[in-house]
Amino acid sequence: MTQPAQPTPPTSPGMTVPAPSRHPLTPLLLGLIVLSAIPALILATQRVSYEQRSKTTALVMDYPAVVTQARRFGRDPQELLAHYQSLGINGVAIYEDVIGNLAQRGELYLKSGADLRAETGDAAISPRNFYLRSLKPGVAESLPARYTIPTRTVQAGGQSWVEWPTDPTFLPVGPDEALVETLKARGFMLVYRPYADDAVREPGADWPDVPFVIFNGEEVIGARTPELLAKINERLGQRVPALIEATPQRGLDTLVATHGGARTFSVNPAWQQRLDPITLASKYNLAARERSMRLLYVRPYPTVNETDDLLRRTTELLGKSGVKVTQPVIEPFRENTLLRTLSLIGPVAALALLGLSFPLVRLGLLAAAASGVLAIVMNKFNPYAGAALIAAVTFPALGLVLRRARVSDWFVATGLSLTGVLFVSALGATKDSVLGLEPFRGVGLTLLLPLLLVAASFLPRQDLRKTIQDVYNAPIKLGDILIMVLAAGVFALVFLRRGNATGAGVSDTEAKIRQDLQDTLVRPRFKEMAGHPLGIVGLSGVLPGYFGALLILGGVVGQSSILNTFSHFHTPLLISAQRCFLGLGIGLIAGLVVVQLVKAALHLWHTYGKAPAEVRA
Repeated sequence: MTQPAQPTPPTSPGMTVPAPSRHPLTPLLLGLIVLSAIPALILATQRVSYEQRSKTTALVMDYPAVVTQARRFGRDPQELLAHYQSLGINGVAIYEDVIGNLAQRGELYLKSGADLRAETGDAAISPRNFYLRSLKPGVAESLPARYTIPTRTVQAGGQSWVEWPTDPTFLPVGPDEALVETLKARGFMLVYRPYADDAVREPGADWPDVPFVIFNGEEVIGARTPELLAKINERLGQRVPALIEATPQRGLDTLVATHGGARTFSVNPAWQQRLDPITLASKYNLAARERSMRLLYVRPYPTVNETDDLLRRTTELLGKSGVKVTQPVIEPFRENTLLRTLSLIGPVAALALLGLSFPLVRLGLLAAAASGVLAIVMNKFNPYAGAALIAAVTFPALGLVLRRARVSDWFVATGLSLTGVLFVSALGATKDSVLGLEPFRGVGLTLLLPLLLVAASFLPRQDLRKTIQDVYNAPIKLGDILIMVLAAGVFALVFLRRGNATGAGVSDTEAKIRQDLQDTLVRPRFKEMAGHPLGIVGLSGVLPGYFGALLILGGVVGQSSILNTFSHFHTPLLISAQRCFLGLGIGLIAGLVVVQLVKAALHLWHTYGKAPAEVRA
C-alpha cells in the first residue's frame, strides 16, 4: 500500500515558503528519470556528431548585383568577381534568363508594335502587340514552343517577326549556359534561381547541373498545382532546395521532404544599407555558427571598399568560429524511434514527481496533469513534441519544488534542468526542426509555466479556502505594492524579450555589447546571468519575509532559460551548451558575490549610527 506523502524538514529561518512533500515514490521516479536519460544522452551525442559534420558554409555572391556594381565603376564583372573570390567568395547565385536578357545580349530584337509600325509604316502591325526577330539564327523562332501563349509569324519591312499578344520581356527562357560553364571553370559553386511563370510549358526541364536551387518569391514553382509540384520535385534531381530564413515559401516543405534543405541567410538590400560592413559580417558569422546556415547569401555594398571590408571580416570571424567555407554537403538528420520512445519515460516521471512533491499534493497532481494535457494539445497530440514541452516546463520547476532551503539547492535545481535538456533535445530534434521548418511549440510556456508551478508550490499546507481568505485579509503596505509592480514589470519584459523576434527592443548599448560578445565568444543569455544570481540570493535566506520567495521565482526564470536555450533545434547543441554554461558560471559567481553584499548592506542598515552596546543587544 502506498504510504502518504510526508513533509520534509522546515526551510531556512528567513524563508516563508512551506517545505515540499517527500512521497514514497520519489526514489522510483528519480530512478526512472536517470534510466530514461541514458537513451536521451545517446541521442544527444548522435546529434552533436551530425552537427559537427555539418560545420560548413558557402559564401554566395549575387551575380546580377556584382554586374551592376562592376558596370558602375567601369570594371569587368568577371574580374571583379575574381577579386571577391580572393576574399572568400566561393559561390555565385545566377538567375534564370528572361527574354529581355536575350535582347540585351544581342541575340534578338524586341520591339513594341507601336515602334515597329512607326518604323515600317505597315498597317498590318498591331500597336498593341510585341514583336521578336532573331539576330542569332533561330533564337526568336524557338521561343514560342516553350510557352502556352499563342503567337504567329508576320512579315514587316522585309523581315520575319514573331508576333506576341503580350509583352514577353520577362518570360523565363532557361539558364545562360555560357555563363554557367564560365563560372564553373573558375571554381565557383553555383546556386540557380529559376523564375515561376504559368505560361512555361515544362518548368524545370532545362535547369543546369548545380548543387542548390533558391526559388524566388513566396512560393516554389508548382506550389498551386499538385501535379506540377510533383514534376518539380522529380526534376530537382540531386539539387538541394534552399530555405531562406524568415521567408516561408509555399510548397517548399514538399521538396525538402524529398531532397533535404540548405538553410540560407540573406539580408534584405534595404536593411543592408543601414548596416556597416563590420556589423553585417557579425550577423553572417552568427548565422553560420549559431543558426546552422549553410548558404550565406551576399550582396555587394555600393562601393567595392565596403564590400571588401565585409568579406574580410566575415571570413575572419568564420575562421575563428571553426566554420569552414566550402561547398556544403547536405545530409538529413536521422531520428532513432526506439531511443526517442525510451526517452519519453523521463519527462512523464518528472511531471509525476513534480505533482507529488507539492506541499498540497492534490493541487500538485492537478497542476501536473493540466500542464501535461496543455503540452500535448499544443503539439497537436504528437507524443514526442508534447513530451519535449513537458520536459521544458517541468525540469526548471522540479528542482526548486524538491529543495529550496539553502544555496546548495541551486546546484540540485541546475542539475535537474540540465537533465531536462537531454530530453528536450532527444524528443524535439527532428529532420524538420533542425532545419527550422518545425519550430518548438510553446516557447512562451517554457518561461511562464515553471513560474506558476513553483509559485503554486509556495501555498501553505492548509485548506485552500483559508489561504484565499488569509490573502484577502492580509494588510498591504505601499512598499508591497511597489515591489509587486516592479516584479510584474520585470517579468513582462523578460516574457516580451523571449526569442529572436520580440515584442520589446534592445537599446543601442545592449546591441553593441551583444555584438562584441558574439564576435569573441558565444554570448550567454542575459536572462540566465540575471536569473541565477536572484535564485542564489533567494535560497540563501538572507532577506526577510517574502523577499526570498520572490527571488526564488527570479531564479526559476534562470532555470527556465536553460531549457529555452536548448529548444532552438537549428542551433548546434554544443553552441547552446557553451551559452548555457557561460551563463551558469557568471550567474553563480555573481550570485555568491551578491549574497555577501546583501549581508553587508543589511548589517550596515541595522547597525549604522548605533552604539556597540545597542548592536550587541
